[in-house]
Amino acid sequence: MARLNWGLIGGGEGSQIGPAHRLGAAVDGAFAFAAGALDHNAEAGRAFGRKLGLAADRSYGNWHEMLEGERARPDRIDLVTVATPNATHFEITKAFLEAGFHVLCEKPMTITVEEGEEIVRLSRATGRICAVNYGYTGYALVRHMRAMVARGDLGRIRLVVAEFAHGHHADAGDADNPRVRWRYDPAQAGVSAQFADCGIHALHMASFVTGQEVTRLSADTVSCIPSRVLEDDAMVNFRMDGGAVGRLWTSSVAIGRQHGLTLQVFGETGGLRWAQEQPNQLYWMPLRGRLQVIERGEAGLSPEADRASRVTMGHAEGMPLAFANIYRDLAEAILAQKEGRAANPAADLYPRAEDGLRSMAAIYAVAESGKAEGRWVDARPPMFR
Repeated sequence: MARLNWGLIGGGEGSQIGPAHRLGAAVDGAFAFAAGALDHNAEAGRAFGRKLGLAADRSYGNWHEMLEGERARPDRIDLVTVATPNATHFEITKAFLEAGFHVLCEKPMTITVEEGEEIVRLSRATGRICAVNYGYTGYALVRHMRAMVARGDLGRIRLVVAEFAHGHHADAGDADNPRVRWRYDPAQAGVSAQFADCGIHALHMASFVTGQEVTRLSADTVSCIPSRVLEDDAMVNFRMDGGAVGRLWTSSVAIGRQHGLTLQVFGETGGLRWAQEQPNQLYWMPLRGRLQVIERGEAGLSPEADRASRVTMGHAEGMPLAFANIYRDLAEAILAQKEGRAANPAADLYPRAEDGLRSMAAIYAVAESGKAEGRWVDARPPMFR
C-alpha cells in the first residue's frame, strides 16, 4: 500500500493529545509524518517539528504558513489533523477543506451548530473527507458491539446506558489552576463544560454502537463546585430515532473514578457491557443464557473487530491503537477515493462531520434543557430535522 503524507496542527511538545495522534498515524505505515505546525509559539513549533524528523521547510510556524506551503507542493499532505484549542477548529478545518485537503479534526468539531452545518455542507460540496476524532470508537470490541447489534444478536434495542465520569476536577482548590479553569469558563469553553468535554464521547458511542441517532433529550446539569459557571456534572435522558431509550451520566467530580467511559446496551434478546478501562473484555448476556466474556483477539469475532485488533489475545491494547484504527480507516477511505473504488466496509467506520454536527447540537440542547430544569428539547441540528 502506498504511503500517504500526513500533517499535524497543534499537538506540540508537552501536549496530552499529540503523542496519541503521532503514534496512531504511524502504527500501520499508511501515513508518513510529512508536515506540521505544532505550537502557538512559532519557533518552539518549528524546533519541535525538526526534533521529530520533519524537514526544515515543512516544520511551519503556524497553520497559515502550513496551508500556503503545502497547497502548491506536488507531494502535499493527503490528510491534516487539527489538534488545536477548540475555538480554532472551525477556521482551520474550513480553510483546509476549501484548499482540497482531507481533515481529521479533534472534537468538538466547531463551537456553534451553525459552524458545524457549514463544515458538513463544505465537506459534501468539495468531496473532501472531514472526520472527527471520537477515537474511542476505534476499540476492537466497541466495533464488535456495533456488529452484534447490526446483525440482530440483541433483537430490537430497548435501552442504552452510557457513562463518562471521572474525579480529576473535584478539588475546589484547583479553581485558579489555568489547566482546569478554562474548561468552566464560557468565554473559552462555550455553553458547556463536562458534557462538551466528555459526555459527547459517550453519546456518540451510543449512536455508533446502536446505529440510532438522538432526537430529543432532557438534562439536569449542575456545578457542584459553586465557583464554576459551567456544569461539572450532568444527567441526560434521551430518545433515539430507532425507539431506544437512553440514559447518560457524565461528571468531573466523581472522586475515585479514573477514566469512566462505559457503555451498556440492552435489547429484546440480550445485553452487552464494555468499559474503556478494561477494553479487552466485552460482557455478553443472551436472554435465558449464561454470562459470557468475549475477549479481544479470539476466534470467531466480526470482520470489524478482527481488522481493528493488532496485539495478540491477552495483551493490553489501549487508546493510541484505538486512534490508529481511525487513521487506518481514513487511509483506506482516501486510497479508495484516489483509486476510484469502494472502500472496505469493515473500514468505513470513521466518525464523520455529520457526527461532529450532531454532537454540537446535543451540547446546545443539554445547555438549554439544563437551564430550563430538564425540559425536553429537540437534540437534532436544524439541517437534519
